Amino acid sequence: MAQSPPALDTLDIVFLGTIGLGTIAWFARRQIAERLFGSSAASDAKTNGHATPAPPKRERNFVKIMQEQGRKVIFFYGSQTGTAEDYASRLAKECSQKYGVNCMTADLELYDLSYLDTVPEDCLVFFVMATYGEGEPTDNAVDFWDVLSEEEPQFSEADGDKPLQNLRYLVFGLGNKTYEHYNAVARNVDKRLEVLGAHRVHPRGEGDDDGSLEEDFLAWQENMWPAFCEALGVDESNAHSGPRQATYSVEELADVNMDDVYLGELAEKPKEGARIVYDAKRPFNAPIASSQDLFTSTDRHCLHMEIDVSDSNLTYQTGDHIAIWPTNSENEVARLASILGLADKLDTAINVKAIDPAASKKYPFPCPATYRAIFRHYLDICAAVSRQSLMAFVEYAPTEESKERLRQLAKDKDEYRLTVGEAVRNLGEVLEIVAGNDVKPGFFSSVPFDLVVESISRLQPRYYSISSSAKESPKKIAVTAVTLSYQPDPTPQRTVYGVNTNYLWRIHTASKQQSIDADLPTYDLSGPRNALHGTKLPVHVRRSQFKLPRNPTVPVIMVGPGTGVAPFRGFVRERALQKSEGKPVGPTLLFFGCRNSEQDFLYKNEWPALFDTLGESSRIITAFSRETAQKVYVQHRLQENGEEVWGLLQRGAYIYVCGDAKNMARDVQQTFVNFGIEFGGLSDDKAHDFVKNLRSTGRYQEDVWS
Repeated sequence: MAQSPPALDTLDIVFLGTIGLGTIAWFARRQIAERLFGSSAASDAKTNGHATPAPPKRERNFVKIMQEQGRKVIFFYGSQTGTAEDYASRLAKECSQKYGVNCMTADLELYDLSYLDTVPEDCLVFFVMATYGEGEPTDNAVDFWDVLSEEEPQFSEADGDKPLQNLRYLVFGLGNKTYEHYNAVARNVDKRLEVLGAHRVHPRGEGDDDGSLEEDFLAWQENMWPAFCEALGVDESNAHSGPRQATYSVEELADVNMDDVYLGELAEKPKEGARIVYDAKRPFNAPIASSQDLFTSTDRHCLHMEIDVSDSNLTYQTGDHIAIWPTNSENEVARLASILGLADKLDTAINVKAIDPAASKKYPFPCPATYRAIFRHYLDICAAVSRQSLMAFVEYAPTEESKERLRQLAKDKDEYRLTVGEAVRNLGEVLEIVAGNDVKPGFFSSVPFDLVVESISRLQPRYYSISSSAKESPKKIAVTAVTLSYQPDPTPQRTVYGVNTNYLWRIHTASKQQSIDADLPTYDLSGPRNALHGTKLPVHVRRSQFKLPRNPTVPVIMVGPGTGVAPFRGFVRERALQKSEGKPVGPTLLFFGCRNSEQDFLYKNEWPALFDTLGESSRIITAFSRETAQKVYVQHRLQENGEEVWGLLQRGAYIYVCGDAKNMARDVQQTFVNFGIEFGGLSDDKAHDFVKNLRSTGRYQEDVWS
């Protein structure tokens, strides 16, 4: 998902004027951050409003820890979904095992980054930084972002123009080119560190998740390590290439109280009598108040679910996201367990613990746990396995043929791309392919389980734009989700199933006692210790900057085809509620598109009454792409109504776009550029500047995905 920061309108100014000097100071700091980093850098609203409470100020001096433990390199990561964390861990492992340099990984939010000025000159600091939303830092990088975004950052000892002149650093960024602010966080961190006097050891690396993030990362590594060795005085020719060294220790527990074993719980057991706060680190098992199938076709379904958070501390604002923690399918659990020879011991309890005492996390997931719980709830076993990970499995392949096949997939980029990457094959599927005709249960039983844990990322929540209004329905959160299944181009005979949407579909059909296609994946709906019993979902709320103007009289223009209409259902319902309460509400235009008016017109029966309430200046404008010989999309309808839309923009209208980032969002943006040329008499450059200014002032906001 992607968001832009909220804009300032008249009521915002009044509001600021009524709540005191502290808030005015906050606002001033935010403006400084915007000037330094751009409009999306102002993260205070995110810090103060996120569902995950900001962690307490960490006074841990990472430099002191490095010195006490003899660490020469630290790998900081800013990670939202775990990928940046994985990359940092992989870099640290190679640093330690291949080059013999003592190092550590570190979660940015656990350390006080004001100590950057005291890093010795003979050390290196890596920043592996993901960009979240519209150029924003990840949740765990907010404090670091705030340190850097100050006009005159306060470090522990140094001051002046170049307080970081002793710091040597490297940066790798994770982003997606379909977004407006591609890799903005890594770029801005790099730029700001340089301004503050730090010395970049090697050019910044950037990975594109819309292309091949993994290949970008591997290519950057290949060129980075020689510079790394030169900076630390390491003889690259003596790099260690022997057997792998384990990152985790794994112990099977023969005598254990099963009450102490985690069976899929997502947080540590709370202490008796402790107040429970539900957030991203402790999701709430929320009852599903209702679910309905909005449409069903041969290849997909769309669900509307309402999730009850009334028995929790969770709250939301219209435009926020709900995070749903998925469960892996029983099909994939069985597949991976079988090829690894674990099928008959899935309920054995094990303890998995980091070997390095300074590892950023002592346990990769709640422990002790069973193999079954780890496969079902803790590891993302359905994700495509990386090329670098496959190389580590070669030495454990039981036959020369399987060794060679694995080696080929790990080293041949094109072979990997076709067989694994674009085909979206997970570890279990790849190991089955490698086994070939010899495939049988336990074929890869020699693979140590610590390698499996090391090679597969932690299962992450899936985020959905909330499709309800917080003013109308403060304790029930609506979700609009289309089941994902597709046939990848390299393997059209295979179907890849979305993990969470098919999990939701199974819950829905079970609640309605509907029959389901036998080929679809099955799931354990009861949850650990029957905590979900098929009627609950683990959830938390993530704050978004995708917000209606505070002043309801401001016109709004919304563009949301398909499930991109989800947040706009909340927007329209909220403005209709305000109108019904006698408040003045400005023009509300919704451009919605789908394939067919009779098949996938989401919330078709709701819109007429809502727009009747809003009045004649408001309406829904539809585009049905498969009802005419020439396909019609939302950008075409937008163009047809260009003069009206331009007139609303002159009245201060806000633009909201939700949906596909790669094509739709770009085409819609170009349409607004065209309006500047056609109706505003602007040159092409000035028209682009006009749209850019709308973005920077918060009047053009996106909630998009690729």
